[in-house]
Amino acid sequence: MEYIENKEVEEAQIKGIFQDMAKYAPSKIVGMIGNALIVPVYTSLLPPEQYGLYSISIALLSFLCILFSDWVGLSGLRFFRHHQLTQDIPKYLTTLVFILTFNVALMFFVAYIFRENFYSFFHIPVKYFLAILLLIIPVAIRALLFQLIRAQLKSMSFTFSTIFNQFLTIGLSVFFVKFFHLGAMGMLLGMGVSISLINLLLIYQSNIVKWFKIQKVEWTFLIPIFKYGVPIAATSMSAWIINQSNKFIMNNIKGFSEAGLVGVGYSLTLPLLLTIFAIITVAATPRIINMYEEKIDVRPIISRFCGYYLLISLPVITVISLYATEYVSIFANEQFQSAFKLIPYFAFGTFFLALTDYTTLQYHLANRTYIDFVIKLISGIVGVFLNIWLIPDHGLVGVGIATLAANFLYFIFSITIVLPNLCLKFPWQTIYKMFLAAVPTGVVYYVFGAFNVSNAVIEMISLLLLFYCVYLLFRNLFLKYES
Repeated sequence: MEYIENKEVEEAQIKGIFQDMAKYAPSKIVGMIGNALIVPVYTSLLPPEQYGLYSISIALLSFLCILFSDWVGLSGLRFFRHHQLTQDIPKYLTTLVFILTFNVALMFFVAYIFRENFYSFFHIPVKYFLAILLLIIPVAIRALLFQLIRAQLKSMSFTFSTIFNQFLTIGLSVFFVKFFHLGAMGMLLGMGVSISLINLLLIYQSNIVKWFKIQKVEWTFLIPIFKYGVPIAATSMSAWIINQSNKFIMNNIKGFSEAGLVGVGYSLTLPLLLTIFAIITVAATPRIINMYEEKIDVRPIISRFCGYYLLISLPVITVISLYATEYVSIFANEQFQSAFKLIPYFAFGTFFLALTDYTTLQYHLANRTYIDFVIKLISGIVGVFLNIWLIPDHGLVGVGIATLAANFLYFIFSITIVLPNLCLKFPWQTIYKMFLAAVPTGVVYYVFGAFNVSNAVIEMISLLLLFYCVYLLFRNLFLKYES
């Protein structure tokens, strides 16, 4: 593929990405706060066994959504601009709605036929399984509508809806648990009511009523959608195997209480950290796709924003890992304190998983998502075997090692298998400056330990501020030297 050199368009798109990041940031920051609030609120309302049941239910919900709904929304994002240019959006939306409806109907059919297998394999009560099936309907609709809003670059609408959804879910969940004593079922009921209300708002924001007109399904649209979306579903399933199958394995070996500890460790790392780290990719990906469709070289932009991700994420991940015990005690009820053992492993596993958003973007741009599926599946299978092998003897630490190893292996594969003209150039200058800034920060960390400063929050914030101040100092020195 030959790229068109257009620096003006490139700079305009970079400026647009930063503007979109500013618009998406409130939703992600508030979303992170919401995710952080969920853990202390839910762990104070539920004992470990009920929290474990809730974690297992959410993991099963995500499992079914990956298979039957999420990939349809992502396909809606990927090809929206193409069909907008060809002025056949109504037919495109009709096709998407048809696929989503068919998939949900297929899910209910499969769930009914193999219901006994689901009960025994996932070790989940029947009423929870039925509640999860019903919950998928509003969740699937929300997934498609959210992606259509992203495709239209309506970042403020996305931000408002995300924030509203987050806190409405927490409020309704607490209401059903506390006043009706429904336990983990109250959490699922709160989600269902909240998401159903949000969907009404998203229909208005996405303006889908204007776009959508029931027409004959365009069968020629199905091939690219399935070619792009099905590998994404398989890839997401592989990611699920890496990061969430450990809850089921732990439940089968140790029971719901230990699975609840895994759920706390997971909730304090992957959804919490990915929410804030995704500010970059949520804003950048739609514009990068549009630029690629217009045959503009997107590699410099991907490399640039990858550097921003490293600068934001790695210091935060490191500090959280160093203060894992204090970190868990801040957010979780004391009966879940043992989850601190998971934090360093899950945190760095999250770091490598988020980093692959940049290294695997090449497969999405080239519509070769099957490569992403294969390398993630292999990593997930390795993670499952490590979980089964390590959990009986090492418990929570075994879960952590397996999860980190699987995510790291996935990252290694993604930088080894590179497509022509889409190779990512790592921002080595940024990495080098970060290394220089880490040396004095590490010295101060040991000084804090020697003087036994009691306030862990102050230490964590101080270390981060010091790191970024030193980094800016080295950055300015490099700029003066280069000039």
